[in-house]
Amino acid sequence: MRFSKDDANKLLQIMQARRDVRGNRFINTPIEDEKLQMILEAGISAPSVGYSQPWRFVIIKDNKIKESLVQNFEDENTKAKAIFKDKTLYHKLKLEGIKEAPINIAVLYEPKEEAVLGMTSMKKMGEYSVVCAVENMWLMARALNIGIGWVSILDEKKVLQSIKAKKNTQLIAYLCVGYVDKFYEESELKTLGWEEEKELSEVVTLC
Repeated sequence: MRFSKDDANKLLQIMQARRDVRGNRFINTPIEDEKLQMILEAGISAPSVGYSQPWRFVIIKDNKIKESLVQNFEDENTKAKAIFKDKTLYHKLKLEGIKEAPINIAVLYEPKEEAVLGMTSMKKMGEYSVVCAVENMWLMARALNIGIGWVSILDEKKVLQSIKAKKNTQLIAYLCVGYVDKFYEESELKTLGWEEEKELSEVVTLC
């Protein structure tokens, strides 16, 4: 299979249009089963070290589980507010959409007991493989005009307890997934002035 320059340009447009969606943007429109399937298929199409495919996806719709995760977030966010006490903007940000998004997905890493090709020196390659799956899901969702928000202000152990994950499983990403009222033209944090966008020339080094 070969792709055209137009295909490459379209892929770049999707990448550049990807946004981290906050809870105040989700709308109450169910995600079609076939579109959720496409997002998950994109996830398992990611590269993985030693073809280990170490990911697991937990689909969360249960409101009781969501409530426990909201409390988890609020506890952790209280700690974060103390760290960013000098940044007034932090206290105004809506940083999650656990209840607002119709679907939450916990993306887990399940390490293998035996040695994995490619992980004998760099032990984190399994987790990085799962991150690749998350990026694939994010891009597919955006191509379907579905938003994803990655919630990282959570206590990992408590999340794993809430979803009854297997022993030794690691939480890589907690995603809020749903249709949105709009996608921002640029990153919300960039627009609000949280950080300045880096130019390509700033991050490329020639050796």
